[in-house]
Amino acid sequence: MKRSCLSGSVRVWFLLSLSGCLSAIAISPGWAEVKSGNQNQEVQSQGNFKPLLTRKIRQLSEVERPSTSAIMLVQSPIPEAAPISQVVQVTAVKANPTEKGVELILQTTQGEQLQITNRSADKNFIADIPNAQLRLPNGDAFTFSSQNPLEGITEITVTNLDANTIRVTVVGEPGLPTVELFDSDEGLIFGLTSAATAMQPPQQPKPEQPTSDTPQEEPTAQQDEPIELVVTGEQDGYRVRDSSSATKTDTPLRDIPQSIQVVPRQVLTDQQVTNLREALRNVPGVSQGSNPSGRGAFDLPVIRGFSAGSDILRNGLKDPTNQYIGFEAAGLERIEVLKGPASVLFGQGSLGGVVNYVTKQPLREPYYSLEASAGNLNSYRGAFDFSGPLNDSKTVLYRLNAAASTTESFFDFYDEQKYFVAPVFSWQISDRTKLTVQTEYLNRIKDYGQQGLPAVGTVLPNPNGTIPRNRNVSEPDTADDLRAIRVGYDFEHRFSENWQIRNAFGSSWIRRDRENHVFATTLAADNRTLNRNSLQGGDDVRFFNLDTYVIGNFATGSIQHQLVTGFNLTRSESDLQFTFRQAAAIDLFNPVYNQPLGPITSRSESSTLTDTLGVYVQDQMALTENLKLLLGLRFDTFEQTEENRIANTEQKQSDNAFSPRVGIVYQPVTPISLYASYSRSFNPVIGNSFDGNQFQPERGTQYEVGIKADLNERLSATLAFYDLTRSNVSTTDNRPGVPPGFSIQTGEQRSRGIELSIAGEVLPGWNIITGYAYTDAEITQDNNTLLVGNQLNNVPQHTFNVWTTYELQSGNLQGLGFGLGFFFVDNQQGDLGNTFELPSYLTTDAAIFYKREQFRVALNIKNLFDVDYFEAASGRLGIFPGAPFTVQGTVSWQF
Repeated sequence: MKRSCLSGSVRVWFLLSLSGCLSAIAISPGWAEVKSGNQNQEVQSQGNFKPLLTRKIRQLSEVERPSTSAIMLVQSPIPEAAPISQVVQVTAVKANPTEKGVELILQTTQGEQLQITNRSADKNFIADIPNAQLRLPNGDAFTFSSQNPLEGITEITVTNLDANTIRVTVVGEPGLPTVELFDSDEGLIFGLTSAATAMQPPQQPKPEQPTSDTPQEEPTAQQDEPIELVVTGEQDGYRVRDSSSATKTDTPLRDIPQSIQVVPRQVLTDQQVTNLREALRNVPGVSQGSNPSGRGAFDLPVIRGFSAGSDILRNGLKDPTNQYIGFEAAGLERIEVLKGPASVLFGQGSLGGVVNYVTKQPLREPYYSLEASAGNLNSYRGAFDFSGPLNDSKTVLYRLNAAASTTESFFDFYDEQKYFVAPVFSWQISDRTKLTVQTEYLNRIKDYGQQGLPAVGTVLPNPNGTIPRNRNVSEPDTADDLRAIRVGYDFEHRFSENWQIRNAFGSSWIRRDRENHVFATTLAADNRTLNRNSLQGGDDVRFFNLDTYVIGNFATGSIQHQLVTGFNLTRSESDLQFTFRQAAAIDLFNPVYNQPLGPITSRSESSTLTDTLGVYVQDQMALTENLKLLLGLRFDTFEQTEENRIANTEQKQSDNAFSPRVGIVYQPVTPISLYASYSRSFNPVIGNSFDGNQFQPERGTQYEVGIKADLNERLSATLAFYDLTRSNVSTTDNRPGVPPGFSIQTGEQRSRGIELSIAGEVLPGWNIITGYAYTDAEITQDNNTLLVGNQLNNVPQHTFNVWTTYELQSGNLQGLGFGLGFFFVDNQQGDLGNTFELPSYLTTDAAIFYKREQFRVALNIKNLFDVDYFEAASGRLGIFPGAPFTVQGTVSWQF
């Protein structure tokens, strides 16, 4: 019988103390995969700890610091329910005597691999094996029992804990048994030794076998110091198996009735992503909204046809200031895109979906990384990432990410400097309680950027010729200085194995000063003279979000429940102060800059305060082994006060809304999930109609069906069909007797589409992330009947993306890799009147990289063939060209 101890001949020891403390395996973010020949052993973590892809286990002194690390720590957190990848049938259970004790064998049909989570308590060793079921040939499909198999072990039981979890219990006497875990062709093997035998130190492994460098000391009754095994390696590549933001629980993506795509850290690194638009090119159904900076100062994604700029989360907490602060890759672990309404868990927002930034968290083992990059357009960047413990017991950890960059652009006068620092601290207060404190500071100093070019002369003919794409219609001395501070915490406490509470808080402070911000107003009849205005001033924005909820696991009969219920408080404050002047007109084909400004035309000074309260409940039910139901409901109430300090007026508005969510998942076979869902969203609309009636919140409704498939162990796919309707849309009130400037909520918009995404590892060293989307987004009702049937702007009907890399796995050139990507965007309308189109385009990216131990060097080329294209529009005066050929070289070192 072929046997391995999780990694070749390496034996993984779970040495459990005799003081009766609880024990579990806790592993940092990612998946742990230990390979032995053609076998893979996955170790599933709980709570906020997730395993990493693991090539081998080394002694601490031999560890080469990876991009991330994981630790299997024998201590006592109480884990959540484990994510499930596939259901494995255990067809036989045997308990055989050995020289050291008892060997418990869980046999599988074809040697499939089993996951394991240690939940030992008192004198009992308890291990849960998620995604597995007992199917014993003797007809008793639910329990195996062995009484007094060994002196010091009174009973061994193996039973079906629920529809997809096996529990192994070993009752020790007088103390907790020692467990040695093996992987074999038969299945999973537990080598059990009684507490009396465990008093002797374990046999030392052969020199070539790596072990923990923790000294092997003879345990005593008072010993409770945990013994650590360090698991090193890289993340799970291009495939991400689970997400907590979709349900606020660690749930496998295949069990969630919703389309979710993830851009993991490895993709961000391989593509050398510099802004959110570049990251979201990898997600089908997402396009770029109008961008007044042309350089990513505003992140305005459009998801399934509807703007989601205010729906960017950070670690599951909504923070609308993210769209102003912009994107900084240095502090991010991955980016999640949740398609469809998310109001049940996150409150008001777009019905297209939300974007969630998952930030880097502290590591238990010392880790240091330095990175430097340079490219054309005078682009330079440096960053570092440090992490590790702050005390000997490793209960207090830190992580510090920092980056500084400077760049110009393909259009005139642009110059930007950005400085970013993000310290994070975590404190494992006890085996049940953990506190994480996160802070960020970002300062971006730049020219305000390109405000867009007129349609006439770019996508429409102009008798004067074509406007150069590097033309900047602003002024050389425009300035935009943004300073942002974020502070937040995440507190978690487990009352028991099945119940826990989480209290998360996030806050943001933004100060933004704008100097001589010049923008276009009209294009003269000669099609070359652009009339402009200028503003000076600044704004202060503050946002606070407090989210408190309880997670509980329980059963009603044969139905398993995972309940989430809580409340959410947010406050948004803003103070705006602007002075407007008339700026000199500019000749688009022969510009003259630095002309004096005209007199003041108007001033604006206002403040806004918005408070919201949301109460929500969600239940994830496992009705049977392969049938899951999700129910959710949220009630929100909000109040907004807007003050015009110049006119000395105040306007108050309040409203409330219910948001339901229903979803079902059916898994006819292990790798396939069929799902369907219905959900609604709401978004407040501030103002009153001509009749004096307060505007009602916009409502969004989505129906979605789809298929999720695990094509193999490392490659997954999602196919989704959806129908979205946005109602209560404000449209121009053109009724007789209504003066200009009033709106009425009679509009409706609809988006229907298909999305296909595939991500993961095709073959060893060959990764891919690809997708296709068809989006039909149109106006279905409007006061202006001429608009009915028009396509929504900045929404291409067809998009296609593919990015793939291959790294040589052996030979003299091992570590050399190549990347290639194609990104196609179909024609898209430039305005709701459909008066002009942005033409389709196809861009190509390429990369070459080399990795050797801790060293990595890469060369990335974007828009390889220097395609001239336009990526977004804010109207006939705001057409934004895409970036031309750019090249970037990067060197990084981990130690």
